[in-house]
This record gives sequence, structure tokens and C-alpha cells, in this order.
Amino acid sequence: MGIMGFLRDRMGKILAISIGFSLLAFIIGEVVRSGGSFFRDDRDLLGEVSGEKISYTDFNKKVDQNSAQFRQQSGQGALSPQITSYVQETTWNQLVAQTVLQKEVDNLGLQVGTDETKSMVSGNEPNPQIVQAFADPKTGQLDRSRLNNFLNQLPTLSPEIKQQWSDFITQMIEAKLQEKYVSLVTNSLYVNTLEAKDDYQNKNRLANFKYAVLNYSSIPDNKVTPTDADYQAYYDEHKAEFKNQQELRSFDFITFNAAPSSADSAGIKKQADKIAGDFKTTTNDSLFVQINAETKSAISYKHKGQLGDPKLDSVMFNASKGFVYGPYLSNGSYKIAKLVDSHVEADSVKAKHILIDEKTIGHEKALARADSLKKLIDGGASFADLAKKFSIDGSAAKGGELGTFARGAMVGPFEDAAFNGKKGDIKIVSTQFGVHIIQIEDQKGSSKVAKVAIVDVPLKASSATQTVVYSKAQGFLGSLTKDNFDEEVKKIGLKKQTAADVNGVAVSVPGVNSARDLVRWAFSAAKGDFSDKVYIEGNQYIVAHLTQIKPKGILSLDDVKKQIQPMVLNQVKGKALTDKLQSALNGASTIDQVAQKAGVTVNPIQNMVFANPVIPGSSAEYKLIGTVFGSQPNKLSKPIAGTQGAYVFVLDSFTNPAPMTDAVREKQQLGQAMMQRADSQIFEALKDKANVKDYRAKFL
Repeated sequence: MGIMGFLRDRMGKILAISIGFSLLAFIIGEVVRSGGSFFRDDRDLLGEVSGEKISYTDFNKKVDQNSAQFRQQSGQGALSPQITSYVQETTWNQLVAQTVLQKEVDNLGLQVGTDETKSMVSGNEPNPQIVQAFADPKTGQLDRSRLNNFLNQLPTLSPEIKQQWSDFITQMIEAKLQEKYVSLVTNSLYVNTLEAKDDYQNKNRLANFKYAVLNYSSIPDNKVTPTDADYQAYYDEHKAEFKNQQELRSFDFITFNAAPSSADSAGIKKQADKIAGDFKTTTNDSLFVQINAETKSAISYKHKGQLGDPKLDSVMFNASKGFVYGPYLSNGSYKIAKLVDSHVEADSVKAKHILIDEKTIGHEKALARADSLKKLIDGGASFADLAKKFSIDGSAAKGGELGTFARGAMVGPFEDAAFNGKKGDIKIVSTQFGVHIIQIEDQKGSSKVAKVAIVDVPLKASSATQTVVYSKAQGFLGSLTKDNFDEEVKKIGLKKQTAADVNGVAVSVPGVNSARDLVRWAFSAAKGDFSDKVYIEGNQYIVAHLTQIKPKGILSLDDVKKQIQPMVLNQVKGKALTDKLQSALNGASTIDQVAQKAGVTVNPIQNMVFANPVIPGSSAEYKLIGTVFGSQPNKLSKPIAGTQGAYVFVLDSFTNPAPMTDAVREKQQLGQAMMQRADSQIFEALKDKANVKDYRAKFL
């Protein structure tokens, strides 16, 4: 009983301790398996800058904002993988720059106060972006009445516009803080008189000399065998050049091409013929395109030359309504085009509009408000005054003025209303942006436009063809062992391709346009691994082999050995050629005698400047020209191993420039050049110091 009572009293503690040990074991297991910290949520960690974490969630929000801004500015809908990659890279650089600079700004206590912010918006010298946004179209100068109207209306505007304005102010403040920090650094830069004098001499002192050269190309590469010591010596001397800013990986791959067979092409042509027949009889062209086309684009009026295919231009602008052309082959697809309508209209329209926000009040109320405003305008009310009061568009401050625009500048329904009406018309139309009241102020020119509906049927391999090719790729993958990739490639007779020095966020590699999945695999694999599956990109079935990993930081000799081989070969050749020139120097008193012994000619150089050490007809020879400007006239030099070969020279004379008379101007020129480099160099130095850790490869 005593033991049972003891257990009852202490069972809670025993269970707690037991569970605790089990939980701890679980935690340790998870840490070992994942390679991360259980206590720190690494699943959302995209990167680190000076110890500050950048989360994938925050990064993604910023990418979405920048993508939306890009789409708005470019007028594009869906962004291509390449544009998406560009936006992601730009966003990452923004976040890194902000984090790095914010840390410096905080350490220095730099601030942009409320009064300073107000001054940047509406002070005597407002920010240039404010001036650009609220400029008078005629003068290009800031229109303060427009700016003040906007600021007064800001509390009543939509949440989207308020957020855009808040983001703009935040970016303006960040730019100002960066400007202050850069100014602190650049104001400490100084050019003294001695530096100005040296620069003046380097750009104006002239050297006249003669040289003889034994080119490295005179010794075939296969006659030279560098030793490990040669590679090591070159590597040690140039180690600083081999700093890798980010991890890079290289892989070989082969592609099994699943192109459509002749039977596939015949089947697709038959399908396109049937679609063409149905296209002729349909009464709803837009719906037909949406159902049958691979590329579902809006049908809009276009001028000649804008249909995207010269074949259509020559046919559609002379055809009758309802005419169907095709199927015809274009860019890997069978296409069928139908003339929906054509007419003559203005080349350009001048208009103004009022945009009613239907997101806030709903579509029906927005239409009712637009109708009420139209009646006021018809009754003589000022369109401009109503636009300033009710429009949510950026043109409101200008009284709704949109200026003159051609087809393609506006969304379809808005455009059709503006071009199909006549001067003086006031129209109400709905678009994805809201409800518009449009006043057509003027129309200029006239030409024919056509509305053409196009259905495309891509030439794709059938499932049977794809299965056959996939089976071949899968069979090849199954035949691979650790070291037989090249051997197996030779057996099947396909060409091996190489993706060299790929970074972790690359979206394409040579020969593969959309390679994101393949790159993601490469950055999770170990050197020597072959791909975990057959990767499919369009008609390409890809198997890859990871051949090299270059880590961030100073690369090892093994990592750069292939890269430095040409230079090492030249270095070894240089030893042999300088020895040959040294033999030619023995007993010689003139450059002509040296050249004759070495079997080469003498080359005269006139008016060489230290600041531009390029040998005419050759390349930059820094070591040679540096030695020339440090030598004495009429004295044969020792052999010099340069960039293109081994040299011997004799200096004839220097032509010294007139004494420097304006040291202030020279200092200013040097200082300006220094300032131009400062911005990027400051950021690169801070970024290097910040120890940026980039984990994007596992997310993107």
C-alpha cells in the first residue's frame, strides 16, 4: 500500500517527466532530420541580413505589390516567368538594401521628421516625383492647385488610393534617409593636390618607346604542361578574384524531344478543320474563342499591321463580315481567324472621364450615380468640377482630362465607347476599374479597323507519342549509376548540354526556357547526383547530372582550375619566352639586336599615356606600360611577361606636359568621378559587411 500511495501521489510528476523526455527526443529528432532549429521557425526564413531575418511572407507581399505596379505601368496581364524572375530579383535587392541601410541609419540616428516630410510634399522645393505627378501639362512645372486639391480630397478617396499614397510617402522617406547617409559618406571624400597632380601627369605625360614581343600564341597549348605548383602559384596570387558572391551550381543534361509525329499533326489538322467549320456558323464569337482557343485573348478593333500576322493583314482588311480564314500554320499552331466586324473610325480621340468607384458602393449605385452626374453635365454643370469631386482616377485633379490617345491605350469597353461615338457625346460605360462617364472632346484622322477573332490549336504530341518518349527518358534514367552518365549518353547518341554556374533563383538555362523545377532540384542535390525524375518542359523530357557546386565565398583551386587554365598556360609560356628573351639580351646593346636574335621585329610606339595602356592593334598591357613609365631612357629593359606575350623595350623619351595651372579644376573632375562611383560602392561594401544569407533557392 505504501508503494501504491507513493505512485498515486507522484504519478503526475512521473508522467510529466516522461512526456518531457519524449518531447525532447522528438525535438532533437526533428532538428537532426530537418537540419534547422525547432525553436526558430525556419520554414518562412528567406534570408538574413546583418542578423535581421527576411521572411518569405513579407517578401511575397512585396513581390505582389511590385508585380501589380509593373502590370499597371506596362499594361500587361499575366507576367512571363522571365519578368516574374526580374520582379523577384528587384524585390530581393530592395529588401537587402533597405535592411542594410536601415541598420546604418539607426546607428547614426538619422531621421526624416514630420516637417521635413511635409516640405518634400508641398514645400518650396518638393520632391521631383511630386513635381512629375502634379505637373502642369503645358509648362511641366508643379501645379500647386492640383496638388492641394488632391491632398484635400485624400481623406475621402478609396482605400486603394490611400494605400498607394502611403506607400509612396514611405518610399520617399526611405530614399531621403538613403540620400542623407550617402551624403555623410561622400562629404568625407577628398582629393588632395598631390592626387590631382598625379592624375594630371598620368593623363598628359607621353612616352615614346620601342618594343619586341614573343607572343604566347607562338607556343601551342599542347606543348605546355603546367604543374600543380604552377596552378597553385597563380591561384595564390589571384585568390581575391575568385570570391563567389552567391552559390552557383553546374549540371549536364540531355533532352528527349517529344515533338508531334506526322500522325499527330494530321490529327490536329483534322481537329482544326472541324473548328473552322463550326466557327463559320457560330453566333457568339467571343464565347466560341473562349471555349476553343488555347490562347484566350480579348477580341478588339485593330489597325492594319496590328493583327500579329502579315497573312491576316492582307486578307481581313479586304474581306466581308463573317469571313473565316484558315486553318493556317503559324508559330507552332494551326489558327483559324474570323472577321467579326470592320469599319472606318478616327485614328485618335481626345476625351475626359469621371471614374465612379463601384467597389465601395456597388455596381448598381455606381451606375445610378453616373446617370445623375450625366444629367447634371447635360444641364450645364462643369465636367471638370464634378471630376475633381467624384472621380477616383488620378486624372481627377486635371478635371478628368485624359489627353489624346489611339487604339490600344485603354481597356476594350472604354475604347469602343470613345471611338464609336462622335465629338460631343457623353457616354456611360463599365470596365473592370469601375463605371466611367466619358466625354468625347475631339476625334482626329480616319482609317479602317477590323475586329478579328482567332482560335489557335497548338501542334502538340499525342499522349501515345509522349508515352513513348517518356519511356525512353525513364529507361535512360534507370540505367544511370554514379559515374556512367557520359558513357550512357554516348550509347543513345544524344547531345549532352551544360548549364554552367546557375544561381539558385534562375528561371531558365540554355536550351530550356522554363527550368525552375530543374534548378530547384540542382540546389537540393549533391555533387554527382543525377535527377530524381524525368523533368518535363513542353516537348522536352530532361535528365540531368549535377557536376559542380561553387559555394559562396573564396572558391577553392579545384573549383576554378578549369577557369584559370588559359592564364596558367600563358604563365608557363611566359617563363619560357622570358628565358628566350634573356638569352637574346646577352651581349646585345640595342633593341634591334635583341629582336634579331629572338627572330621578331621591333615595334615603335609614340605618345603612349599611362592612363590608357593599350598597345595599338593588341590589348591593354598594364605591366608593360607601368614599367615603361618607371624606366630610364636609352636603357634596355629586362624581359616582362605581359598579357599577350613576353616583352623587351627601350624608352626613347618622355614628353612632359605643361605645368598644371588649375589644381582646383583637376580636383573637381577627380571628385566628380569618385562621387559617381560612390553610391554603388557604398552599398556593395555595406552588403559585404552585412553577411547576407540567401535561401531563396528553396522557395522560388
